[in-house]
Amino acid sequence: MGDSCTCGVLCTWKGRAMAANIRRHPLEIPPPSEKDWPKDDEEDFFLQDPDRKRDVLPQPLRMISKLVMQVFESAMEIIERREMLREAQKRKVQPTKCSPTAEFQVTGRANCLAVSGKYIFVGLSVGLAAFSTCDCKEICAWDAVKTEICALHASDLGNESHVLLAVDEMGLVWLFCFHKESFLLIKALNEVGDISKRSTCVEVVLSPGGDYAGVLLQGNTKAWLEIYQLPKDSWLREMEENPGDAEGLACSERRPSCTSVDSPVSANQSDLKLDLPVLLLTVKPPEPITGSSFESPLDGLKEVDDDSMLGLGYNHLIKDFQWELQEAIFRSTYREYLEAEGVIKEEIPRHATFHFLLPSQVLQVGPDMEVQPDVPAGIGVHWDGNHNFCLYLLNHPLNEQVDSDLKPDVVWPCAAPIACSAVSSCSRYLALAGEDATITIWDKCLGFPLSVTAILEERFIRSIHFLRSSAAASDDTPCPGTGPVCPIVQLLVLCTDSSYYLVKAPRAGKSSITLLADRPEDPNCTVSAVVPILAFPSAVLIFSWDGTVSLINTDTSQTVYCFRTPPSHAVASPWQPVFTVDSVNSYLLLRGDKQQQDSELAQRKASHSTIFLFDFNPLKEAFPKESNLPLKSLQSLPWFERCNVFLRDRQQSPLGLEEPKYWSRLKTRAAAMDKEKQKVKGQKKQ
Repeated sequence: MGDSCTCGVLCTWKGRAMAANIRRHPLEIPPPSEKDWPKDDEEDFFLQDPDRKRDVLPQPLRMISKLVMQVFESAMEIIERREMLREAQKRKVQPTKCSPTAEFQVTGRANCLAVSGKYIFVGLSVGLAAFSTCDCKEICAWDAVKTEICALHASDLGNESHVLLAVDEMGLVWLFCFHKESFLLIKALNEVGDISKRSTCVEVVLSPGGDYAGVLLQGNTKAWLEIYQLPKDSWLREMEENPGDAEGLACSERRPSCTSVDSPVSANQSDLKLDLPVLLLTVKPPEPITGSSFESPLDGLKEVDDDSMLGLGYNHLIKDFQWELQEAIFRSTYREYLEAEGVIKEEIPRHATFHFLLPSQVLQVGPDMEVQPDVPAGIGVHWDGNHNFCLYLLNHPLNEQVDSDLKPDVVWPCAAPIACSAVSSCSRYLALAGEDATITIWDKCLGFPLSVTAILEERFIRSIHFLRSSAAASDDTPCPGTGPVCPIVQLLVLCTDSSYYLVKAPRAGKSSITLLADRPEDPNCTVSAVVPILAFPSAVLIFSWDGTVSLINTDTSQTVYCFRTPPSHAVASPWQPVFTVDSVNSYLLLRGDKQQQDSELAQRKASHSTIFLFDFNPLKEAFPKESNLPLKSLQSLPWFERCNVFLRDRQQSPLGLEEPKYWSRLKTRAAAMDKEKQKVKGQKKQ
């Protein structure tokens, strides 16, 4: 009896032990439901020892443990990937490291740099300073108002004179003339008596040669662009006729080497007075398109003021109720998307990008206006979020009053909003990049697109830059756009994720786009700035967040040279480096700050900045010039090129385009038709 009881107890215990190791559910695919995740996890969980059943972590602690392990595994994968990249970098051919050829110190913090002729201009936290490119010694300084200069542009006027545009920390634009080693303040362009009504400068552009200056201003609720004509001829004539005043000004502003840093430097204490710049144009952002009040197409045609101003979309026949009906249909169709993302109302843009353009077939001026080939004839403007690239002529008589409602002379509509634009150094080619990653390169002399390409990956374009083609590297090869056989146009495209592409657009044939560098794995390798080096073919200067400055050959996609500062210094603010490139003398100016130290000497020198000079001339071997290519005769060219040459010559001839005459005839015909229509209505009433 006792043995039977004992056997029963043992069988019961064994049955319970076996039940702990038996699956609780049949084998099946669990349903994809979040509420069943504890059961799904328990199906693959088995106990080897029944006594440890109480030691196992319950849910949700087991899930937390799995998440922690996944974090550790992901971290190990990142570490292994970085180790592989580091080993790959070691196996690569290391670029040649270049040290600075010269350096000099400036008083205060250097915020911006500009080069013009044989002078280096530095915008400081306490004013302006000028240095010589020969020995890097300070020539003179201007700090009369103790203002901090944040942006600086300079252009050579000839006869040892230069024009400067400086923007301070309050958004005030200062116009200077630098003549015979002295600063002369001409005017603060946006200064007003009431400080509450002062507008802030967002961007300033100085045309090559110093003929025009563009200032983008922002008020409390609006923005606008002002174009000034600089009377540089009268400035040069005035300085030649009064050399004594200019020399006295130079003596009063030159800072002696023995003078202390805190000594005041006077500004333009001279009787020399120069003519003020003339406000030529005021360009306002486009207004939102509203309903039309026209009754017929003839009414809209009569409202076209200029013969070539089409494309803005204002002179249409769509009524207000039609706009409202279309918006109601759109809202009802996409209601769920609009409720989730919110409705974005159309606002007037507050930022614009503009370029000064040389004369071309697109910018046609009247026969009575004088045009110089090296003086800008117009500007190209596009506002943020807008589809239109607008062109305005600059050859307006100075006695005319500035139009408050200025309309563009030429409008180029684009399929998508324009994200960025660029103009080649010869001003013949214009590149427009849309927000849909479509890139169009226009030939302004011929008036047709040279290339239309697109980035297939989902990336947004940050900036575009024209490069010097290797085919144009020879000194005897004509500049792009001047000969019948032009080199391949190259365009560097920088995306927001720091990847960059190379677009090649030949005159005849299909364009191509190549990925030069993909998105960097290391965030410290993010590209902060890109600058083409026009002294070498296919050369680009790349600035990275880690302070690396590399010179890349886009033909081989290889980093040729790496510019480094001395070990005691580092590149100042590498995410926004302070630098400038002199394309004439072929050198780079870069600001470097001393490494952080705790010594008293380092603290005393914290108010100084160091500018390093890197010479590009010894680096020409990495960018060999191609042999001189003789120009092909017209008979040896393909028929496509021969047609292009014929059309170009036809357009450049006086009998080429007669669009203004045709528009005048069309408007005259429309006026006659409208008069006939009114006459018929009068007869019917009688």
